[in-house]
Amino acid sequence: MAGLRILDFRDDLADAFYRLNAAWVEEMFVLEQADIDILSHPRAKVIDPGGAILFAETDDLGIAGTCALMPGEDGWWELTKMCVSKAAHGRKIGQFLLVETLKRAEALGIEKLYLLTNAKCEAAIHLYEKLGFRHDAEIMRLFGAHYARCDVAMSYRGSGARL
Repeated sequence: MAGLRILDFRDDLADAFYRLNAAWVEEMFVLEQADIDILSHPRAKVIDPGGAILFAETDDLGIAGTCALMPGEDGWWELTKMCVSKAAHGRKIGQFLLVETLKRAEALGIEKLYLLTNAKCEAAIHLYEKLGFRHDAEIMRLFGAHYARCDVAMSYRGSGARL
């Protein structure tokens, strides 16, 4: 997309990571301790353990969205903290960001990827389904309790055994 770039996490973007995600969560839900821990310490919780945080930047809005790949338990990785600023809605920035995040997951050699969300997030769920995520009861059983608001769990089932 013209005028749209992916940036990798830098310490000077930590505030944007917190601000964008907190605004999104608080619009429909309550910021939980699990959110606060990750958002307040993105380097320690995501980057240092080998994960990645990507940002979508536009010429006119600056940082307009973000998404993280966070290493977890038993070889599972969580696609987490994906959000797009309200000002950027309707511009397919979320799709661009998710595609780029899945490419990064592949580059990292991630084989087991899941996400947790809420049924209220209909547009996001549709996008996840479109790009290869499927509803997964086992993921809900294993990881769904991480967030009180979680009532949808999905695993990535892209083509082949690897991403």
